[in-house]
Amino acid sequence: MSRANLNDLQAFVVITREGSFTRAAAQLGVSQSALSHTMRALEARLGVRLLTRTTRSVSPTEAGERLYLSMAPRFEEIEFELAAVSEFRDTPAGNVRISASEHAANNILWPKLLKVLPGYPDIKVEITVDYALSDIVAQRYDAGVRLGDQVAKDMIAVPVGPRLRMAVVGSPEYFNRRPWPKVPGDLAEHSCINLRLPTHGSLLQWDFEKDGHELKARVEGQWTFNSSMPILRAAVAGCGLAFLPEDMVVKELADGSLIRVLEDWCQPFPGYHLYYPNRREHSSAFGVVVDALRYKD
Repeated sequence: MSRANLNDLQAFVVITREGSFTRAAAQLGVSQSALSHTMRALEARLGVRLLTRTTRSVSPTEAGERLYLSMAPRFEEIEFELAAVSEFRDTPAGNVRISASEHAANNILWPKLLKVLPGYPDIKVEITVDYALSDIVAQRYDAGVRLGDQVAKDMIAVPVGPRLRMAVVGSPEYFNRRPWPKVPGDLAEHSCINLRLPTHGSLLQWDFEKDGHELKARVEGQWTFNSSMPILRAAVAGCGLAFLPEDMVVKELADGSLIRVLEDWCQPFPGYHLYYPNRREHSSAFGVVVDALRYKD
């Protein structure tokens, strides 16, 4: 088989895995129109339709599904073998893809890897901010970062940060208009800034605990965002109360731009873990990243 045909099959595998010509084109570094032309030419050569295209998504036909299940593992094996060959280099090299929440990416991955990666110029790290708890195997990530209680049992989990704690905060301007809440039930009388989770499209519940009593609050307010930084900005601007990781608001609490309430209702919980499949061979580059992120008391 010619190299061109192999490239076409690899493009088909990426399109099927991503379920999108747009995402596949970005990953492969080609235009969407060129990728569409490649797939039409491949289908014409094989004499069978491989993909069903709609305005919203792309899915494999029965023939396409059979081809994908056959070819995808083979391309993955080739990539693993190429990575294994790179182990003969004097210095670690390779690509490492990690899925993480915005808070973990900003507060764990970025500061730790920034200290280490300059010494390894041949290691390339791609970090994708993702709240949706994606399947890292299906999405071909090398690892993910999630809270300890969100890691699947069949994964290797490495702690990368301390235990976490949430904080309910509001600006002095906000509290000039509203009384301080004394218990979580008082939040029903407040304007709260919500976080929209992409997993099910639902809003994040505010979880509280005190003296063994757990309480989950669904709050309401004028503002909703799908990431935490805009929530912090809105809280500082006096738009309402925010429910954010404690370490994210240290500066604002210190300079007085935010005030903390309900502190005795916010208990520590398991921190972030790096997790990855235990059945996959990993490169020396991945080992460098894991060692850099590993949390040490």
